[in-house]
Amino acid sequence: MRIAGATVLLTGVTGGIGSAIAAEMSARGARLILSGRRKEALEPLADRYGARTVLADLAADDDVRRLAEEAAGADVLIANAALPSSGDLLDYTPEQIDRALAVNLRAPAMLARLLAPGLVARGRGHICFVGSLSGMAATKSSSLYNATKFGLRGLSLGFRQDLHGTGVGVSIVQPGFVRELGMFANTGSPTPGGVRTVSPQQVVRGVTRAIERDVAEVNVAPLELRLLTKIASQFPGFAERVQRRAGAEKTVDAIVAAQRASR
Repeated sequence: MRIAGATVLLTGVTGGIGSAIAAEMSARGARLILSGRRKEALEPLADRYGARTVLADLAADDDVRRLAEEAAGADVLIANAALPSSGDLLDYTPEQIDRALAVNLRAPAMLARLLAPGLVARGRGHICFVGSLSGMAATKSSSLYNATKFGLRGLSLGFRQDLHGTGVGVSIVQPGFVRELGMFANTGSPTPGGVRTVSPQQVVRGVTRAIERDVAEVNVAPLELRLLTKIASQFPGFAERVQRRAGAEKTVDAIVAAQRASR
C-alpha cells in the first residue's frame, strides 16, 4: 500500500507516539485525518500538517461511529489510541474496566468493522493496529492491559485472513518499552529489569513497514526482549517464575502509580 497520496485516519494522535506517526505520514505525502480527545492538542497538528481533525472519545460508542462516518473514504486506518490500564485488576472499578476494554479493543474493532467495507469495495487499503508486546506475554500488574492487547493481536491476525484476496491488508505493530514519548515514557520510570528501550522513530518505521509491505506482525523491540517474549508466550509458567526472581516489583509499582490517573 502506497502511503503517498493516501488518506490516513490516525487515532490517539495527541498521546505521544501518535504525533510521531502523524509527522512521518505527512512527510510521506499522506492526507491526514487526526483524532483525539483534546481539542487544544489537535488544533496545532491540524495547522502543522494541513489535516482534518475529529474530536472523539473512543470510550463512547457514539463518538466511534461518528468518527467512522467523518472518516469515510480513508484509505488507511492506524488504530493507535490506547489507555495504559496497568495495575491489579482488583483495584479497578467496573467503569474503569469498561473504559479500558472500549478504548483499547472495542474501538479499534469497531473502526475496522465500519471502515473495511469501503476499503473492500475499492479493492485497496490497509488497517494497522498499534498493539504491544504485552499482547504476546503476560506480566504482573498488567492483566487488563494484557487482555486488551492479546485481544487486539487476535483480532488483527484473524481479520487479516478474513480480508485475504480483497486488496485490503491488516497488520499489527507491537512495540516494547518506548523512550521519549508515549505511555511508558510519561511515567519517568526505568524499565523493569533494566531491559533496553526503543525510540519513537523505530515504532514509526515499524508502522510504515507494516503498511507499505503488508506485513502481518511487526515487533519493535531489542532482540533480547523479542526472544524473551517469544519464550514467555510459549512457556508462561516458566516466565512467571523468572519474572518473580527478577526483583522488578518496585519499578512496576512506580509505573502503575504514575499511570493510575489515566484509567
